[in-house]
Order: sequence, then structure tokens, then C-alpha cells
Amino acid sequence: MLDYLVCRHTRGRMVPLTSVLLLLLSCVSLHNPAQAVPEICRGTHCYGAETGDPRPCTGAHCPGSRSSRPPRQFNPAAQGKAVQIVAGQHNAYPGSPRAASSEAYPAVRGSARTRAPEVLPAGCADADCAARVKPFQPTNDTRDCRGIECRLPLRLRPKTRARSCVGEGCLAVSEESVSSSSSQLPPVHLSDRAAQFLGDFPEFGYPSSELGGAPLSVQLTCDIKPGENEVPSEDALILHLQLAKGQEKLVEALRGQQILIHDLQQKLADQQEALLSQQRGILEQQRRMYEQMDVVKAQYGLLSDTIKQVSFQGLQGELQSYFESHLAGLQSQARSHLQKSYAVHKMDVDSKVMDVAGEAHFPRPLLGCPSACRSEEYCDFQKDPPQCEKCTMCPPGFFLISQCSPTADRMCQDRDECLELPNACGERVKCLNTPGGFRCLGLSEREAMMGLCGHDYFYNQELQECQACSDCDGEPVTVPCMAVSDTVCGQLSESRLSQSWSANVAVPLARTSSAHIFPGLQLNVRGKESSSLLWNEAGQVTFLQHGLVWLDHNFAIKHSCRNFLQVGMRLNGSQEEEGQQDLSGVRIEQPDGKYFQGVSVSSGVEVEPNHTFTLLLKSPNQHCNQSKDLHPYDTSAPSLSLLWLSHDTGAVAMTAQMSLLAHYQTNYRPTFRITSVSDPYMISLTHDNRGVRFTESGVVKFVLQQALYSMGHTCVREGFSLISYVNRNGSGQEVMQAFKTGVNYRDTSITLSGAVSVDSGDTLSFEITSPSQCNIRYFGDNTGISMLSLIWIPSAVSSALSATVSRTGLPFGAVRNKPLLFQQISPDTPQVHLARPGEPGNRKNFIFHEKGTANIALNLKLIHSCNIVKLSVQRVGGQGKQAGPVAQQVSGSMPENSEWASIGLRASFQVQNGTALYVTLDCIRGRVNQITHEGGTNISILWVAV
Repeated sequence: MLDYLVCRHTRGRMVPLTSVLLLLLSCVSLHNPAQAVPEICRGTHCYGAETGDPRPCTGAHCPGSRSSRPPRQFNPAAQGKAVQIVAGQHNAYPGSPRAASSEAYPAVRGSARTRAPEVLPAGCADADCAARVKPFQPTNDTRDCRGIECRLPLRLRPKTRARSCVGEGCLAVSEESVSSSSSQLPPVHLSDRAAQFLGDFPEFGYPSSELGGAPLSVQLTCDIKPGENEVPSEDALILHLQLAKGQEKLVEALRGQQILIHDLQQKLADQQEALLSQQRGILEQQRRMYEQMDVVKAQYGLLSDTIKQVSFQGLQGELQSYFESHLAGLQSQARSHLQKSYAVHKMDVDSKVMDVAGEAHFPRPLLGCPSACRSEEYCDFQKDPPQCEKCTMCPPGFFLISQCSPTADRMCQDRDECLELPNACGERVKCLNTPGGFRCLGLSEREAMMGLCGHDYFYNQELQECQACSDCDGEPVTVPCMAVSDTVCGQLSESRLSQSWSANVAVPLARTSSAHIFPGLQLNVRGKESSSLLWNEAGQVTFLQHGLVWLDHNFAIKHSCRNFLQVGMRLNGSQEEEGQQDLSGVRIEQPDGKYFQGVSVSSGVEVEPNHTFTLLLKSPNQHCNQSKDLHPYDTSAPSLSLLWLSHDTGAVAMTAQMSLLAHYQTNYRPTFRITSVSDPYMISLTHDNRGVRFTESGVVKFVLQQALYSMGHTCVREGFSLISYVNRNGSGQEVMQAFKTGVNYRDTSITLSGAVSVDSGDTLSFEITSPSQCNIRYFGDNTGISMLSLIWIPSAVSSALSATVSRTGLPFGAVRNKPLLFQQISPDTPQVHLARPGEPGNRKNFIFHEKGTANIALNLKLIHSCNIVKLSVQRVGGQGKQAGPVAQQVSGSMPENSEWASIGLRASFQVQNGTALYVTLDCIRGRVNQITHEGGTNISILWVAV
């Protein structure tokens, strides 16, 4: 039986089927017990140190002097016999391919049962000599192959040099024997050469053994069927490299095509843009042509109407036929000239007569306006005789089509708000366009009062639609446009004593998502019109006249900042007077963004031309994001208002600061230090600096703002109260009182504003009451957080009225825009009084009997469960006057563990003879449980002549 396998011949070369099969067959054929080697290897230098023989290695199978290193593996297949066979890369010693190839037996080609004759080298007669001197064996090491020769077939490669033998066992071998031996390479040589070639290319995943990788294992196999694998492995590798180079060239060509396509696309886009610009030009020319056609038609109609009104009956028919015959020619001429305006035959409208074409058959010119019309006038030929009329101004809600000319009035067209403002009425409400405005179908008056009509529009209650606000056209604005009332324009005189101005205030949009308000955020003052008193630009107010100004700002916000917020007023000097002054400031405590907080900040100051007034909102630290932590509440009524007083009234302004006092546990009477006063003779401090003394009788408008820090749960439960007193002839009388909910381990502010009549020698003092076991730290500095500001006005041009909530008729439960009833506590004045029984709005309306400027301050103390409480001062409508809120303020839910809550507002506005005001309370999602009628609830009204 043939126990070995011979690979078929492929192109004249012998390729082993598998090196592993050859190794196994060789081991079987050589391992024959009958042919045992007579002498075995024993000793410490033999392979396999497990023998335990201490003697030195002797015998024919001992290793030579080439390497003293012990072998890595030993195969004790038969006792007393060791056969070492190396085939391909799978040898008994995987350490070095050279050592393995030099000791390998030649391939067996005969019968497996017949042992191959042992060939002794020249000069040796026995086996011992052969053990010392070995014949030259062709090496299987292919590491000498480098460069491009490794890719050539074996028959084309340069012949391998024989390696020099160094050692005692080496023999001199002639070149003939080397050449004859190398010509008979065993099959393992080809496999080893392929393994070494693939090891030079690490990208195939099989590193060479010199680089620390494992042997190639079985990679080159014999053909199983004839006719396959006709291409040698070296040729296939060369072909693969050529294909790779060709693929790279193809990729480069494709990239060039892509660049060319991109350039073509860019050129196509440029051509399309040029085409679009040409089309826009054509459309513009067509629009101009249609406009010129409309002008021609309008001129023809005007001339036709003029001819009809001429008293010359004989010329009327001839002129009519003349213009009709020439109309077609004029229209064709206008179409042919796109860039030229159409001109009829010359008409001299500046003269007293009008010459029509200057034809010879006309007996005499037509009559026109008796005199030349002035600017902003036109000749109205519709009247008999023609006369000059003033050009019509485009009403609010209309836009201009053509300007006023000497022969035609100004042409206006209604603005379609429903088309220009897609969300004018919201997403679910249908919008209907009306002349000068629009109508939201199903819009209630209450929703309109919330400001749903939008900017520059107000809700007209008579028409029940949104109308555009009127434009004063250069005249000063007395009352700006509000949610439910139009703009009121008025001409100011030189002898005007007082006037008011109001505007909305909004928080500007954050420029970035991480904007902080630590350095100070300027609030935008949105006054629609400017006046001779001031100029509103870039969110700030610039005064144009000198005088005394009383400022009020109602502000509501819900914030999540880590500390309190502070809203304040600042006055910057003119360019000659550099510097700035913080007028006042109120702190808004930190409730973790749970509910809205409404505060009012006020101040009185003397101003000069070019003084600039701004509103600021800031945080004491960096942990307050403008876009995430601030949520202001926008009211429908103006939130900023001012009362301007001329120096001709004889008013005096004073500002004082309060000192710092720490851990005061009982009632606190603040002490003052005057910072500015316009007339120190009229206003001065008492000997203990705890009160303000007045030299003459008059009306005092005052505000006190105190910043504090409280500690203790009783502070939250009972809160604080700020009371003002007028000391007259040694007795003190309470004037106004304000309540503030307490806080625990937080900053807050308490403020009180009102108006009261004083006599000569009267003093005004204040007191802050706090619960026991409540530690309070009172702050005072020059930033306006703890200050007293007041204006004294002579009684000849002013009056004051005070009232408190009536004991009967207090609203409770679900309260929706219910009016509050009051009880007057101050004497009557000729200018204003509370409606009496028998008058409209008994105990509800405050009626003015003389034209002037009014200021109102309202404080309300109550218990409620509402999410939002809204307090409004409404103007009574009637006799063509618009009704609506003149001031509003909101507040949120009551703080936890507190017994009472408070809300208040302040505002200034113009009043006429017969103007009536009333106060309404609105509770959203909740109920009102109780309103106190004693301390903490009151109203004061100041009236100043104009």
C-alpha cells in the first residue's frame, strides 16, 4: 500500500498537498521497530531531559556543536528511538526554520516499507563519522530573498547561495555537490518560500516567523481537480497589485469627473440666479406700467368730470368726443414706454384758467380755482365753483398710495391686518378685515383688555373690533394708546403747571441662552409717542424740560434665581453733568419660581433737560439666567407713569436715606439723612432725624422703601406693617398703612406711598412693626433700596383725598372683575370726591370736577386662594369717552404659612371735568376669603392743576 501522497505536476513544478500529511506519512514510513538505530542518545545534552541520565550526550543522534540550546519540544514516540522529521513549516522544533531544514530527511519516493539507504558523506566509513560531519543539505531558508525577486517564479529567480558552515562538524563541500544538491530541492522548499514571501506582506494577516508571528501553517494547497488553479501564486499576486494600481487610477479619474460636475452645477446655479433677476426686472417693469395706466385713467376721469361741470354746453360734447377718440392712443403710448411716465397735453393749473391742449377751435380757456392752492392743498373741481381743499391725511389702519397733488387729493388704501398678521387673532379664532382695523370673531371684551389686539391697536367697545391707534402727527401725546382706549393728543401751552405721561415696560429678549443679569438689565420703555416734555428712544426716557417729576412703576414677575431680584430707577446726568444717581430700588424675594410677585417702585426727583431716566433689573450674583429664570407678567395697562410739575407751582422735592440697623426685634422708627432738597427752608428734618417738618401748608406726595433681612417663622406667619403718621399739635394721626408678607432667612423690601394734606409746622414720620421673636436686619445705602422721597405742593394748586374699603359689600368667594366699595376718611375737596348716595356709582366711583393731573396709590390686604389676583383702576366711559384700565397690578398665590397677603398699585394720568374712576378685583382660579377694612387697605388720590 502506498503510504505517501504525491501532488500532481502543475506547469513542471511539484507542489506539496499539505505539509502536515507529508509529515505524518514520513513519520509512519520511517518508524519501523525492526530497523531501530543501534545506538541511542543518552546524557544531559540529549533532547528531552526527562531521561535523568547525568552522563554526557553520546551517540549518533546527539546534536552537533552548532547550537548548545536545548530543543523546545521532545516527542517520546518510541522508547530508545528518536526520529526528527521536518516537513514544510510544521517541524518538531518550531524555533528556527534553518535548524529544522538542515536536519530534515529527504522526501520518501519509494515504498513506505523499505528504508531508504543511508548515504555517508565523503571520507566517512561509519555512522560515527557521519554524526560529526554532515553533508551539505539544501537550506529551506528563504530569508535571503529580498526585493522584486521574491515575486518571480522559482525558475526565474537567481540561485540561492549555500550558507557557510562554521563548526567542527562542517565538511568542505565542492561547488558541484552544492549545485547538484540545490537542483534537487525537496517539496518543502517551495512551501517555505511561499511562507516567507507572505510574511513580508503583513497586510495578508500572517506575519513572518522572524517578526514573532506563528508559522504560516497550511496556506498553499494542491489542486484537488485537474484544470483548476492554473495561475501560479506569484503571478496571481502580481496581477492583484496591477489591479490595485488600476483601481487607484480609476478613482482619480472619477474624482476629476466629480469636480467637473460640481463646476457645471455652480455655473448652472449662477445662470438661474441671473434668470431670476431678469424675471424680477420684467415684473417690476410690468408693475410700473400698470401704475402708469392707473394714473392715465385717473387723469382721464378727472378731466372728464371737469369737462362735465363746465358751463359751456357747446364745448362739452366736442371735448368728450375728443378725449374718447384719443384715449386708445394714450393707453397704447403708456404701454410702449415702461420707464416714462404718461403726460397729457400740458395743463397750467397754477393760473386762474386751465388751457386744454391749446387747440385753436377752443374759443376760450376753462375756469379753475379762483386762486393758486397752497401746499398740502388741492383744487377740488367737484364743487361749484372749484375751490382749494386741504389734503386728506391717511386715517389709522390705511397706507398711502399716491401723494397729494394740486389737482388731486391724497389716495389711501385700507391695510389688511388679517393678511399681514397671520396670528392676529390666534390660531383658532377667525380674523375679519375691517376699514382701519380687524375683527376677531368671538373675541370677548375681557380678552381684548388682556391686550390681544396687539401693538399699536386698541379694542373699540362700540364697534367691538380692534382699531389702529391714532397718530398725533407731531402733536404731543397726552394719553398713550392702551388696550381699550385710543391715543389722546393735546397741545401744551407755555403756562402748563402739570402733565402726565405713561408707557408700557417690557423685559428685553435674551441675546444668548446663557445671558446673566448680574451687571444690570435695562428694561425697555415702550412709549408710542414723544412729547414736548420728553423723548423716548432706545428704551430710555430723555427729559426736555426742567421741573419736578414723580415716577411710578408697577412690575410683576415670577423668577427662579438663587437670590433676590432688585428693580430700580436710575437718572443719568447730561453730558455737562457726568454721573448717575440711583433714585430707588425694591427687592423681590426668592420663592423658587412658585408664584408671581407684584411690586411697585416710586421716586420723586428734580430733572433738567437732557437728563436720562432708565429702569434696571439686576441680581446680586451670577446665578440668574435671563432666558430661563425670568418670567414677567405683561399687563394691558401702562406699567410706567410719571407726573411732571413745573417750577411755577412752587413745589419742593426732597430725598433722604436711612441708616443701617442690625437685629432689631421690636417696632422700628427709621432715622433719615437728607441727600438732596430743592428748598431747605420749606422742608427740614426734626431734631432726632426721625421726621420731616414742613414750613407751610400744602399737599405731600411721599414714598418710603426699606430693604430688610428677616429670620424666624413668626416673621412669615404675621408679616410686617409700614405706617405713616402726621404729627399735629403734639398728637399723631395715622395716614396710610401697607402690609408685607414676611420671609424667613431671605431678603425682601417693604414700601408705602400716599398723599396727605399738611399744615404749617406738621411733621411726617414712619414706623415699621414686626412680630416678636422675629430678628430683622435693616439695610441702608446709596442705591435707593432704603430711602424716603417726597414732593411738597402748595394747596392753591393741589388737593388730596383718602379712603378705605367699606365694611359692607366686600367681595368674597369667586370674584371676577367685581368693583370695590370705599368709605371716605378725609374731608371733601372741590376737585374730587367719592360718589354719595343718589349719585351714579355710590361708594364706588371717584369723580373729578376739574381738569388736571391725578396720581393714585392703592394698597389692599386680603386672604385668598387664587393663582393670580389682579387689581385694576378703571376709567368710566360715557359721552364718547373710552373706558378701560388706567393702571393694573397682579400678584400670585399666598406664600406658605402666611396668614395675609397684599397687593398694591400706583399710577398718574390726566383727568377732565366729570372723569370717574373705580377699582376692580379679579381672582383667577380660586376664591377670595377675606379683605381687611382697617389697616393695610386704603387709597389716596392726589390732584394737581394744569
